[in-house]
Amino acid sequence: MAQPPQQQNHVPGTEGEMNPKPDHGEESYKGCDKLVGKAAVITGGDSGIGRAVAIAYAREGADVLISYLDEHEDAQETKRWVEKAGRKCVLMAGDVGDPAHCRAIIQKAVDEFGRLDILVNNAAFQMSRDSIDEISDEEWIYTFNTNIHSQFFLTKAALKHMKSGSAIVNTTSVNSDKAPPKLIAYSATKAAIANFTASLGQLIAEKGIRVNSVAPGPIWTPLIPATMPEEQVKTFGEETPMKRAGQPKEVATLFVFLASDDSSYVTGARFAVTGGTPVL
Repeated sequence: MAQPPQQQNHVPGTEGEMNPKPDHGEESYKGCDKLVGKAAVITGGDSGIGRAVAIAYAREGADVLISYLDEHEDAQETKRWVEKAGRKCVLMAGDVGDPAHCRAIIQKAVDEFGRLDILVNNAAFQMSRDSIDEISDEEWIYTFNTNIHSQFFLTKAALKHMKSGSAIVNTTSVNSDKAPPKLIAYSATKAAIANFTASLGQLIAEKGIRVNSVAPGPIWTPLIPATMPEEQVKTFGEETPMKRAGQPKEVATLFVFLASDDSSYVTGARFAVTGGTPVL
């Protein structure tokens, strides 16, 4: 089913302006105590996939720190759902492209929860451009800072506090392989994330800390109407074998699996949630 043509002027966009509203599993996700007693950091947790993961983690028993840029209203809504599940939620606004801010995020989580078991590197920026000349130097650097440099900064800080059994889950993309021409900067960062995950998973396997990545396809989140032309938004997801965009809740269950002991023999891997588009 196609989305109505729409566009937002603020990046990374807000849930309130979307039509139809994304489904984060608010009414459907049921927890099974897979993450009881654990503490998680989720970047980009105010909306989209991040919100769906936060809701799922809370219902599985985890306390959550939500890192986000400046979408305060969306972040408060995510917090409301986490607290409704009976878990603690800490909000922290700021730019994850800043290494000092990344270190502060991790320290805040440790101070608030007394531990850190799960890091979800999910924050991302993209912008559709018709030519390379339209990509400013500043936009190129900002995309890399937000999407991949932040994952290095956060992971390096988090590993000092993580123990055996902990997990890192990174959000890459189907575009790490597909590489659409109008998302050149974004696609390059997502390929970097896939390789960062694979290398790190091997490097720290002996520590008992697992590192995996999730490669979503077209998922209906605020970033889409905020960064794509109206007509492209209208047909978003129709190119997949399933002929539709996915919902954030359809990605969140994989983040639960990769954070839980169910994936105890899985590290350095990439998992596709793409509506049927292969990720090789």
